[in-house]
Amino acid sequence: MAENHSNVLRLRRLGIDTHTENMIFVRADSQICRSEGFTSNTRVVVMNGGSSIIATLAVITSPLLLDGEASLSEFAFESLQVHENDQVTVAHLRPILSFRHVRAKMFDKKFNELALQHIVSDITKGFYSHIEIAAFVTACSGDNLALDEVIYLTKAMINSGTKLNWHKPLIVDKHCIGGLPGNRTTPIIVPIIAAAGLTIPKTSSRAITSPAGTADVVETMTPVNLTLEQIQDVVRKEGGCMVWGGTVKISPADDLIIYVEKALDVDSAGQMIASVLSKKAAAGSTHTIIDIPVGETAKARTKEEAFLLEYYFRAVGLSIGLEVEVLITDGSQPVGRGIGPALEARDVLAVLRNEPDAPTDLKERALKLAGLMLETAGVATKGTGNMQAQQLLESGEALTKFYRICEAQGGFKEPTPAPIRHDVLAQTEGTVTKIDNRRLAKVAKLAGAPKSPGAGIYFNAPLGTTVQQGQPLFTIYSETQGELDYALDFLSSENQFIQIDSYT
Repeated sequence: MAENHSNVLRLRRLGIDTHTENMIFVRADSQICRSEGFTSNTRVVVMNGGSSIIATLAVITSPLLLDGEASLSEFAFESLQVHENDQVTVAHLRPILSFRHVRAKMFDKKFNELALQHIVSDITKGFYSHIEIAAFVTACSGDNLALDEVIYLTKAMINSGTKLNWHKPLIVDKHCIGGLPGNRTTPIIVPIIAAAGLTIPKTSSRAITSPAGTADVVETMTPVNLTLEQIQDVVRKEGGCMVWGGTVKISPADDLIIYVEKALDVDSAGQMIASVLSKKAAAGSTHTIIDIPVGETAKARTKEEAFLLEYYFRAVGLSIGLEVEVLITDGSQPVGRGIGPALEARDVLAVLRNEPDAPTDLKERALKLAGLMLETAGVATKGTGNMQAQQLLESGEALTKFYRICEAQGGFKEPTPAPIRHDVLAQTEGTVTKIDNRRLAKVAKLAGAPKSPGAGIYFNAPLGTTVQQGQPLFTIYSETQGELDYALDFLSSENQFIQIDSYT
């Protein structure tokens, strides 16, 4: 695209954080706005030398910028790799042709393979604003993606970024579809599997709609933002890693979609399957285990929903050359006691360290998944995987491997809970018979998780627990009193979501 030198502006750095949104700020009365007809929310191309980005324009009506000046969001400065006083050229963005397929989907027309390739490619290139990505997410939500569309989306996501090759015939991985507070099995499973001599390069996402993603939890103990070269070095040394996938551009379109899904509080089944399996395939996995918790307030509400997801996971996996095993598990209550990055990390360490008060449910679930992985990989015979995984854990081999992986990733540190605490007490005596996972997770989020790593909930009342009036059901942890008050306001406005039935 040729530069129009009448549209050249000098940059000032105002330090505006828009997270992952490229934005450019110009004066409303500037020559460029008058001559080009630019208004707020116009999508423009911003160029410097041979580099360019797509940005959303915002106009400033105060004297914050001088005539002939512009500013970029911090993310845009980084994306374009420019500095204050550099010059940029601003031009109109040509219409995004692939968006017509999104509009057609809104009116019930199916995506074909080429349409999804174009959409994912344009999202990866930054052509779609967050509003346009939101339209795509919404058009695909619910059960609006058929199996062939999920396969096309998965393949397009795989091809949108880096594809790793470990030059080994067997690379194992696992994923839980989420929707269940706690349940942080990955940092337990990875060292067990690596200690068994298998290769498990685990890349994980940050939280979408939950109080913590696996990357958020692991980050409270060791660095997770590693380069591709660093990841390869860790895996070569230790056989496994626990890192955030966003830094190495594995299925990068998915990271942009996830960010918008988080803002919308939407996590649709078809996009979830494409997201999970595209990252497994792009990370070089050959075999993966999918954990689908089922419960009234989990993502999969019924066994029928879980069976349908299992079918889709297996079918999409088959289409991309990935062997998928599915484990349907209990999703009726939180797993472990911590809900939030640091609190979940403390559960993980308690299990790895074989502490006597470690959460039994988390340990058993991790061993079940690790055992299935060992059997799938042929390291253990059918029916003996759980026992072998337990031996690796209880002998201390898994803990040693965990520390070695952490050291290879940049060092180990103890996770620290937030300093402000508040006990939520039982209002009556009886037995805990029902737990609303979604509302419990929301309390943890309102308390500050995952943005505040130490925030969240320590849960004391699993199903079947006998409680007395005034006994703590859970403890809320917050970094600030304001966040705690926010969570308590929500609690006071909601009906009781831990059901306690009186003694009979």
